[in-house]
Amino acid sequence: MSENCFHCGQGIEKERILFDEKTFCCNGCKSVYEILNLNNLSNFYELNKGAGIRPNDENSTQFDYLDTPEIFEKVTDFSEGSTSLVTFKIPVIHCSSCIWLLESLHTLNKHIKYSQVNFTRKTLQISFNHNDLKLSELANFLTNLGYKPVISLETAEKNVDHLDKSLLVKFAIAGFAFGNGMFLAFPEYVGGEDYWMEHYKGLFRTLMFLLACPVVFYSASDYYKSAWYGLKNKIVNIDVPIVLGIFVLFGRSIYEVVTDYGPGYFDTLCGLLFFMLMGKIFQKRTYSALSYDRDYKSFYPIAVTKVDFEGKQENILLSAVKVGDRILVRNQEIIPVDAILINGEGNIDNSFITGESESISKQPGDKIFAGGKQIGSSLELEVIKDVDQSYLTQLWNKEAFKKHETGLDTLTNSISKYFTFIILGIALAAGIYWAFIDLEKMFQVISAILIIACPCALALSAPFTFGHIMRILGRNKFYVKDTLTIEKIAKLDTIVFDKTGTITHRKKSNIKYEGSEISEFDSLNIKTLLKNSNHPLSKSLYEFIEVNDEYFPVEKFVEISGKGYEASVRGNLYKIGSARYNNQEPKNLETAVYISKNGEYLGKFIFKNEYRPRLKELFTKLTHYKIFILSGDNSSEENQLKELIPNYKGMAFNQSPEDKLNYIKSLQDQHLKVAMLGDGLNDAGALKQSNVGIAIADDTNSFTPSSDVIMNGDKVVTLDNYLNVCKGSITIVKMTFIISFLYNIVGLSYAVTGHMHPLFAAIIMPISSITVVTFTTVSTWILGRKYFKKQA
Repeated sequence: MSENCFHCGQGIEKERILFDEKTFCCNGCKSVYEILNLNNLSNFYELNKGAGIRPNDENSTQFDYLDTPEIFEKVTDFSEGSTSLVTFKIPVIHCSSCIWLLESLHTLNKHIKYSQVNFTRKTLQISFNHNDLKLSELANFLTNLGYKPVISLETAEKNVDHLDKSLLVKFAIAGFAFGNGMFLAFPEYVGGEDYWMEHYKGLFRTLMFLLACPVVFYSASDYYKSAWYGLKNKIVNIDVPIVLGIFVLFGRSIYEVVTDYGPGYFDTLCGLLFFMLMGKIFQKRTYSALSYDRDYKSFYPIAVTKVDFEGKQENILLSAVKVGDRILVRNQEIIPVDAILINGEGNIDNSFITGESESISKQPGDKIFAGGKQIGSSLELEVIKDVDQSYLTQLWNKEAFKKHETGLDTLTNSISKYFTFIILGIALAAGIYWAFIDLEKMFQVISAILIIACPCALALSAPFTFGHIMRILGRNKFYVKDTLTIEKIAKLDTIVFDKTGTITHRKKSNIKYEGSEISEFDSLNIKTLLKNSNHPLSKSLYEFIEVNDEYFPVEKFVEISGKGYEASVRGNLYKIGSARYNNQEPKNLETAVYISKNGEYLGKFIFKNEYRPRLKELFTKLTHYKIFILSGDNSSEENQLKELIPNYKGMAFNQSPEDKLNYIKSLQDQHLKVAMLGDGLNDAGALKQSNVGIAIADDTNSFTPSSDVIMNGDKVVTLDNYLNVCKGSITIVKMTFIISFLYNIVGLSYAVTGHMHPLFAAIIMPISSITVVTFTTVSTWILGRKYFKKQA
């Protein structure tokens, strides 16, 4: 049975630390436990048995630049006297215990006055004394607690997402008017010759009119705007007949009240708009904690260290960097601009851009592209392009990133344009017919037709259906940006998969050892040495070597960027790194780590991508789609992929970010509806260009490129279920349309023949809406249970 860490609750995989008769998975968890106990905050563990989160294994970013006055002013929200207010984005906030701990910071540090967490946005606002506690010290304090703040151009710009409350206000007004209107109209519905009612009915009708006015002129305003927008684009969308129905119902009601013909239908009108606005609110349900629209500001640092020709260092804003400036990039820092390496040995990890974990060695004079991460010693670079002109940021200047969805090309609008003309034609024909028979009845017939035919149930079907589907998909870790995306998914005929990190595991590799047998003594020493490296391959190898965790002193540690590292452990010199670093000849199309002991070659660990389980089963289910594979990697695994995906239509390797974007565009030029699945920044352009971009994230808190959907990596192998649910939702919408049409056909047959009073038409409308809402709720639940038995 696996042991769990007392602090974070996660399974212990690497280290096992005993302290205070409790077991911890790392020193970070042990340190937080000590801090909590020293400050009498041990009841933290009573709130949640899995209370913390493991701090990142990587070295903490240096936050010294935050103390530069110009940068301090940009990052902080408020600063007056000795008090400053700052809001940090903390992606790892994940439970009630995190909130409790972060809101108790004032008990851990006397210079912190208060702290407040916004859980949905994963932000932490802190008030602190900047004279006694520097901003850099505050950031490091949070990092040591395991809650490292993310500070980038995006977070520094303070683009606060303001909650649009106007829809809620409109909904509340409609609800208030509906409830009170029903109360005022009830006596007239009951009927009778009551003197008191007869005496005050004029007052009641006036009050109902006054209640309906803000609903018609304010609550329904979005429908007027949408109808006008559609007509301007020469499209009769679903809101055109709705607006027509609202005006007829309101106008008929005013006519009846003014002529003392009846009480009108103000309560019915308010009720209909109340239900439709409820559908709109349900439809607008989104995942505020996730970010679907990203650009380079999301990962570029806010500041860089500028170096003058005398070697003096100065922290400046990234926006102030100019061509010709020299900047310093330290270990684990992102390179923000295209530059030439001046001093230092570059070991550039481009996995953030390309999705591949292989590091590239750079020497003075070599060009380095923005977006890479330096692993190793500090580099001095000379800037050759402005931030907004660098290779990577040029992706965001492509036409794909300027696309704007109008929302007019939907199933509902496609049907409504025919529906509107048919209803208007029926009303006109009936009006002409009754004009020759009974002029007074003609107005009653036209009113009844336009009221009964108001497609309110039609308008409710899509929002409620797609709202339920978004909830079901979200519970199963498939986060859809909006309801329009569901319709686009249902129309897909082509799926393009990125290889690395999408159909392969980001954090797993198939590792095979070739060489002489390594003794347990050497394995322990090698594992100790691997622990000192941040290289992705070293981390994978550390997890792969299955020996007990024992840490021995490491002496004379030397790391050579792009080659490897060496050190003495228990009197033996070990070298870990590339083939040439170990005096061996490298093999083409192979990723391997070579190991030597005391100058004698021991062997090599060969790394191959580990494909997600049950992939072959997935591709056999996707027979109705054209399948393509793109990769920034070489073609070493092409044969393996062909065996895995027998129904593929095409594969392309060594693809740059721009190549991937153009590949998607070429497919669309063949009139194909394309979905792209990718995980890295190199996929950003392709994801945006595609009809549906699906960003794969094994952790939804991590960076994801701009996309329509954010999908959990573990769920990729069940992609067919999500596609089928989206298709099924379209079927449900069509079925609700049929129900709505049946109501309209029955109602219209009575209205046209003059057998339906407008009052009865006004009563029928809400009943059809309630029927549609009930049907769509039940049917989406059944659809969800069919494909996701546990989370429907």
